[in-house]
Amino acid sequence: MKKIFSILLLTISISAFAQNKGKALLQEVSAKVKSYDNIAIDFKYILENTSENIKQETRGDVVMQGEKYRLNILGITRLFDGKTTYSISPEDEEVTISSDNTDEEDNITPSKMLSFYEDGYTYAMDIEQNIKGRKVQYVKLTPIDSNSEIKHILLGIDKQTKHIYNLIQIGKNGTKTTLTVNSFKTNEPLSKSLFTFDANKYKEYYINKLD
Repeated sequence: MKKIFSILLLTISISAFAQNKGKALLQEVSAKVKSYDNIAIDFKYILENTSENIKQETRGDVVMQGEKYRLNILGITRLFDGKTTYSISPEDEEVTISSDNTDEEDNITPSKMLSFYEDGYTYAMDIEQNIKGRKVQYVKLTPIDSNSEIKHILLGIDKQTKHIYNLIQIGKNGTKTTLTVNSFKTNEPLSKSLFTFDANKYKEYYINKLD
């Protein structure tokens, strides 16, 4: 019984150490991100579900400044000015306008992409990999909310720059989404109108106001 208790105590201690170490690393990442005035990222996005025989791969880019962002993906520009979201589709000649809905659960929006992990998860250090000459340390995030549709997330951190290298999200439905950062630029000179929706440019578009 003494031996079992000792093993149990050791297991709990190792688990707590791994959690604290994982959280400390993510706090470093968060502090680094918050020190920048703005961030511009080019990325690759893959969605897979082997049981449904689904695999979609695309590229995109996003510029973020505080809560504001401008995201280009799948031919659609999504613009958030801090209060309102504008989804602009040139193919459909349509603009969808909605109020801020970034607080929806399990919704990792661009403005949350580099800070979503700060609340609502337990942390554990995972594997370290050497990827294209860089050391990437993975931290496993498990949602505290048992009703979450997310099973777990693996967040890959470049150990040298303390920037996020990739994000691998595993859903309870078997869907795996992977976002890999191709380029990460900071404090770029930005146009004052970058996050502003100019209605004059879309006079011929159908305007769909959701609320």
